[in-house]
Amino acid sequence: MTKLLLRLFVKEPDTPDGRARVGSLAGTVGILCNLLLFLGKVTAGLLSGSVAIAADGWNNLTDAASSIVTLLGFRFSRKPADAHHPFGHARAEYLSGLCVAVLILFIGTELARGSVDKILEPKSVEFTAVTFGVLAASIAVKLWMSLFVGKLSRLIDSKALAATSVDSRNDVIATSAVLLSCLVGHFFRLRIDGWTGLAVAVFILHSGYVIARETVSILLGEQADRELVEKLQSLVLRHEGILGIHDLLIHDYGPGRCFASAHVELSAEEDPLVCHEIIDHLECDALEELNVRLVIHFDPVAVNDAEWERLHSVVEQIVAEIDPQLSVHSFRLVRTQSVPRLVFDVSIPYGMTGQEPQLRDRITDALEQRGERCRTVVRFDGIG
Repeated sequence: MTKLLLRLFVKEPDTPDGRARVGSLAGTVGILCNLLLFLGKVTAGLLSGSVAIAADGWNNLTDAASSIVTLLGFRFSRKPADAHHPFGHARAEYLSGLCVAVLILFIGTELARGSVDKILEPKSVEFTAVTFGVLAASIAVKLWMSLFVGKLSRLIDSKALAATSVDSRNDVIATSAVLLSCLVGHFFRLRIDGWTGLAVAVFILHSGYVIARETVSILLGEQADRELVEKLQSLVLRHEGILGIHDLLIHDYGPGRCFASAHVELSAEEDPLVCHEIIDHLECDALEELNVRLVIHFDPVAVNDAEWERLHSVVEQIVAEIDPQLSVHSFRLVRTQSVPRLVFDVSIPYGMTGQEPQLRDRITDALEQRGERCRTVVRFDGIG
């Protein structure tokens, strides 16, 4: 079924337009399936008097609303860059995920309130073959949707669709719990309908919280994927003439809209035109191979300079003795008429943020204790 739908509605899923079509396909299927399940469950809930079945039906309505938001998010994300949004609109996909989370949390809260009322004033539930058929069909449909949307999410690497797939899987569990409570109530005369409805509501609230947390993390600017960082570093370092890379920053402006900047070290003796050519090739390779728009800053490194190498080695040793997690880069030796000036950066873990003044003093004191007469300019940056 998945292959048939892709063949009918999506031609090239690896293109921006194809990605949007995949998202639209998932959203359309989700809207149709969830609306049918909502109508069936709410009807069955009203006929049987089960708040748990009705709660599960309202959960499907939130899923339909979520599919609409996802559909709109994918369509809006296709808008090209403009004067007000020079990096495009791809983050609309993340915003749609946040809207979905808010809807889920709202409905979950309302369902929890109704379930508590049913616990305080329990009523008997009429369980019929129609009720059983509706719930069994819902489990089958949601299981298929979870597998279908999950495959689409992997096809285009979409966090929004991955969340939708997980939500459908959760619905399978929730509806199974509702079905079990109906069977228990029917055969053992135990009124656990309100408690089951409350459990479903808690499950819905937890799903909404998880989706909101992950989406907000992306929008706030979370740490870049480790695999992408390693690929970028490997791409840069494989080029002849590159001595090192540091200060790599990656910015996510939505799926397919990744920007990065880095400092790349090259020999100070190299012709500037040659350095420019190397950097230009690196930026082109990053775009072609990784779809990352990379901007590189050139850091000249002194080679064949015995004094530079000696002082660089001394500073690296001092920094390593202070904490092995620290590292030195952008090291420069500026010769003056009085004493030389050392200018360098120290990369520190985010957990050590705020300790920069103390670290600077320790480095300076250690240089003085070793008899190095020089002035130091130490700057710090985070390494995660």
